[in-house]
Order: sequence, then structure tokens, then C-alpha cells
Amino acid sequence: MSSYKFLLLILVAGNVLAEGDGFLIGGGIESDSEGGIRGSLIGGVGISEKSWISGGLSQSSVELPTGQDIDTLYADVELDHWFDPVGVRVGVAYWGDSDILDSFDWRGSLYWRGKRITVSGEYEFRDFVFTVPSGDEFPGREIIFDADGFGAKVKFQLNENASLSIAGMKYDYSVDFRPAENRDVISLISVSRLSLINSLIDDKASLVFAIDRGFKRWEFHIATWKGVVDKSRTKSLTVRYLMPTTGKTDIEFGIGYDDSELYGDVTFFSVFLYFYRG
Repeated sequence: MSSYKFLLLILVAGNVLAEGDGFLIGGGIESDSEGGIRGSLIGGVGISEKSWISGGLSQSSVELPTGQDIDTLYADVELDHWFDPVGVRVGVAYWGDSDILDSFDWRGSLYWRGKRITVSGEYEFRDFVFTVPSGDEFPGREIIFDADGFGAKVKFQLNENASLSIAGMKYDYSVDFRPAENRDVISLISVSRLSLINSLIDDKASLVFAIDRGFKRWEFHIATWKGVVDKSRTKSLTVRYLMPTTGKTDIEFGIGYDDSELYGDVTFFSVFLYFYRG
């Protein structure tokens, strides 16, 4: 059974157990101007009045300047429980290409939710394996390292129809990347916003402004992150628009632009379709 079908089976079974607490299943595709493409499947189900389990799978493909294709898999499962007014989220994820760079991630969040503001503290542990293939100038080898990430997020409910979210994260790596290793890493996994190198982040910050107009929703995302390998900075702007198509389905369009010191200027577009109940 494929991993996509397995996730669907989990979501359907969870929906039965939820006894009407609701579910959501969505899928979509994202492409950028450098030829990168990613397909995603996400879902979530209410397992009680205050508990929610969600998951996601995505597969991306990027062609390097050398002509090599890099296929990246992402899989994620998260559990959220709200004790009122405090809540807890825990999750685990896999990310990468096992032939080059991949990681297992464990994360947790403790949050407090009020009428107008939600504040959360975030922690993430990332366990990486980087495989450097042999070449004319360097021998092949395997590098194992990890990273601890600490961050915070604050969401302000400005009024009934508008919200503002601010988030930041900082990572501490167990190894230092030397200049020679940096060139090896960049030559292997850097080309676009979907490249593997975007998993190796030193710090990141984001701001999201959302406006609801009935059942329609606009979101404006501003983000920036710095790579730990070559210390390059990327700035990103994304606009998303969500609208209903039927009583139980929504469609979302996204368009964005990256200004990166590493891979240059890149535009991207995405479309997602969501099915839900409850």
C-alpha cells in the first residue's frame, strides 16, 4: 500500500471514531520558476471535542544544474489537545532524500489561547544524515549531526475578520560547516526554493496578516530565513486566496516571490483543494 493511500485510510478510520467531530482532507500542487514541482496531501480529524490529529505527505522534484534529479519526501503527523486555556501540540516528521540529505524531526509546543491573543513556545529537535558522494576533488563520506530549535509565535485577533501572526525560530547545530564542506553541500542541493538546502536553516521569522470576507479568506505572508551552510539570506512574500466551491469544499490559490542570495529570484504558484465536514 502506498503512503498516500495509507494516510487516507487513517483519516477515514479516524473520522468514524470521531463520531461527528469533523475532518479535513486536502491536496494540491506547487511549482516554481526554476522548474521545481511539489505535490502534497494533507488531512486532519477531530478525535474528541478538544483534540485534533493531522498529517501530511508531499513529494517534490528538482533538477540540479548537473542534470541530476532530486526527489524529496516529506511526511508529518501532529496531535493537538486544548485543555482550555492552555494547549499542547506534539509532532514527528521525516524530510529529505535518503541518498543525499534527510532528517527525522520531533517537535512540541505549549500555547495559551485567550479571546484576542494566542501565545506559544516552540521546540524542535532535528536529526540529520548528509551523504557526500565521491567526486574528482573530494572522497565520499557520511556526516551525522543534529539541531535544536527554539522559537515563539504570537497571534493577535484584531477583530472578527482580521488577524496578525508573528513567529520566529532559531536553530543550534551540533557541527560547524567548514568552507570546503559548504561548497560540497551547495553544489549538491541548491537550485530553487524546493531544494534540500532550505531544510538547513539557521534562523527564520515570519508575519501573516489574514482577512476573512464571509467564507472567503485572504492571507499575506512575509518571511525571511538564513541558511546555516553559507549564511545566505532569503526574503519571501506570498499571497493566498481561499474561496468555497461547494458547501463542503474550498479551493485555495497562492502566488509568491523569493529574493534569495543563494538561488536568486524565484516566483512560485500553488493550488489546493480541500474537503471537510464539521
